Amino acid sequence: MNQWNLDGVQLQDIKHERITEGQVDEMIALAGSAAALFSKRARKYKELGLKDKTLNDSDIRAFILEEYTFLKRPVLIHDGAIFIGNSAKVVAAAATALA
Repeated sequence: MNQWNLDGVQLQDIKHERITEGQVDEMIALAGSAAALFSKRARKYKELGLKDKTLNDSDIRAFILEEYTFLKRPVLIHDGAIFIGNSAKVVAAAATALA
């Protein structure tokens, strides 16, 4: 995120300010699926044995609402586009969108 121009961008610390159902639904709609938002790196992913289960979008949505660590971060929504994660490609695309 340090490469992004965040002037005028509203930041939300989801660790302290929970994301709402409406926010999750908006992100799912923009991303095309809940799976695109789901972090398999979350500690609870392994603890709950989720890698051995088949999760649908409804399941994933519920996990993201229950535990913020299941949301792949960072997430940037800008001008109707969503940028998820911190891969070099996503960071570059987000930087271009914010420029």
